[in-house]
Amino acid sequence: MKEHHVHQRHFDRLVMLSDGVFAIALTLSAVELHPQALPGQSLLQVWARPLAVYFLSFFLIGVVWLRHRRTLAHLYRVDAPVTVATLVLLSLVALVPVFIRVLLEDQNASSNNGMLVYALSLMAIYVCLAIGWGYAAFIRHLAPSVAHPRAWGWLLEDLFIAVFFAAAALYSLHWHVLALLATLIGVGMRFNVSSLEKKAKALDEQALEQAGSHDA
Repeated sequence: MKEHHVHQRHFDRLVMLSDGVFAIALTLSAVELHPQALPGQSLLQVWARPLAVYFLSFFLIGVVWLRHRRTLAHLYRVDAPVTVATLVLLSLVALVPVFIRVLLEDQNASSNNGMLVYALSLMAIYVCLAIGWGYAAFIRHLAPSVAHPRAWGWLLEDLFIAVFFAAAALYSLHWHVLALLATLIGVGMRFNVSSLEKKAKALDEQALEQAGSHDA
């Protein structure tokens, strides 16, 4: 069997596994909703927070799936480290429904432990995304079709979101100064993402112009 076909089979199985885990995590996020009505509470008060957490988590898991799909779509092959990074990412994604339950059960507590666990889990997920893409794009060069500025921009996007959730975790610990510092770092990273994307678009336009001149 040709080596290309072997790599394609490894790639296809990894994609199938990833989609399955993401689908299960999205479904179980709804199963973890068990709102408990307290005396005097309206229906809106009972369901508002659980539904808000559910839709936020569904959105965040969906964004992680989109970013992971984008990574795999630009790789011409997968190797062992990419597979391991994906498995670690999937293990964290599968735990998101548990983190949702912890957050909801802690909503009436005086501590912010639920928010801390939730923020740290999402921070770890985006760190895994960044590690996987950084290794594939810059160490193993498995995505040669992605322009260098755009590859850096995608890496900073993942790190920016990780820093945002790190700031949320610090804020839940009442470390407000560190939380503010992390927020400022994240804002700076976000501006760099926009700058890198502009450079990538300029390179795309130059490539199109060169292709047009060759055709002429």
